[in-house]
Parts: sequence; C-alpha cells; structure tokens
Amino acid sequence: MIDANKNVALYLQVKDVLVKRIQEKVWKANALIPTEQELMQEFDVSRTTLRQAISILVQDGLLEKKQGRGTIVKPQPLIGGSLGKLKGLAEEVTERGLTPNSKLLRANFKKNLYYETSMLQLAEGEEVFVIERIRFADEVPIAIERSCWPMHIGKIIEKHDLNSAKFYEILEENEIFLKRAKEKICAINATIYEADLLGIRGGEALLEMTRLSFGFDDKPLEFTVTKYRSDKYHYDIDLYR
Repeated sequence: MIDANKNVALYLQVKDVLVKRIQEKVWKANALIPTEQELMQEFDVSRTTLRQAISILVQDGLLEKKQGRGTIVKPQPLIGGSLGKLKGLAEEVTERGLTPNSKLLRANFKKNLYYETSMLQLAEGEEVFVIERIRFADEVPIAIERSCWPMHIGKIIEKHDLNSAKFYEILEENEIFLKRAKEKICAINATIYEADLLGIRGGEALLEMTRLSFGFDDKPLEFTVTKYRSDKYHYDIDLYR
C-alpha cells in the first residue's frame, strides 16, 4: 500500500490509507485506532512520518486524541442543514438516507405565554399550541424541539400522531404554505435535564436554532426553538464573492 518510490510523500500515502479505512468503516466511530508501534510496523514508516499523517486527520476532524487512551475515530455529524433553505428536520434527516422519528414529551394549548404570543403576533391572552419533542435520526437522539403555533394551526396539528408528524407536510396538505423564515443560531451548554434526554453529559455544547416562519401573507405561523447535539448536527453555508 505504501510505495517509497512513488512520487508522493510517505506521510500523504499513509494519510490516504487511514482516510479510506475511516470512510469504509473498517475503523468505526469512537473506536481506538491501532497504536503507533503497530501502524509503524504495518506501513514500514518512521514515527515522524506516521505522526504527520495522523496530525492531518486530527486537524481535519476525522481523528481525535484522547488523553490516556490513544487516538479514536471522531464521530461525524449525522445531519447537516443548509442555510438559505426552509426545511423541516424530518426532510433533512430523510435526505441523508436516515429514518426520522420523534418522542412526544408534551403538547397542549397554553395561555399567558407572553413572549411566544408576541413573536407570533397574536392578541393578548390568545392560546398557543406548544409541542415539545425529542427528535431522532435512525433511533439516535439528535435534538430537543419546542414548537409554538397559533391556535387555528394547533387544532389541525393536534389531530395527528405527534410522535411521527411532519408539520410542514401537514400544513401543505391543509393548503397552508410557508414563504420564508428568520433563524438565529447560537451555542449553548446542555442542562442536566437536556443532557439526559439527548444521552450526553451535562454542560456539553448544543446548537440552539430559533426559527420564526411566515406564511405568504407575511404573518408568523411558527415559532420553534430546537437544541441540537453539536456532535450530530452541523450547518453548511455557501459563501460567494
């Protein structure tokens, strides 16, 4: 696999072999890779050459050094969203060839939610339909979602199984269409409660996405706050100049 006579640096040849093993899942996520001594013997290269190859993969986010353990294959985000496209999480999960699912925590109509009422531009005292769910991709918990809807939309959505409901599809089936949305993304730390729901440690980083979606009359129809595991979700952004 490694050819000293090839017109490619040895450490780059080693790096390419390691990348292939990760991509083909010979080494699975969170698994320890072989020791330096084992890899040096396998590739017949020096420690310096091997460390150059591994260093590149650490910088590229494919490997991660763990104090006292060794080097592991770094888990990659399962799901990627694209800024500029208005999609539901179920659509994003499906596009990755994974199966979306949800676990309903609670759903009810609530009064006196002053901030949510303000965001949805509702009259004071008007009820808001609040749905809280854990979102999954292939049975892996990736996010906690809290969505708020005006009462007339809530009465439509509540008729469905909220463990599997795809809200945007339900709206479109009822001739309600979203035109645009505003989103804010920030980094937060998981509370003990949130960490327990997501299967992570308290204090771990989450991506919090706040979305306000509008209909074609430019009136707000959805106010949703979703907290994503940062190891399972990322955003892709295309920049042009």
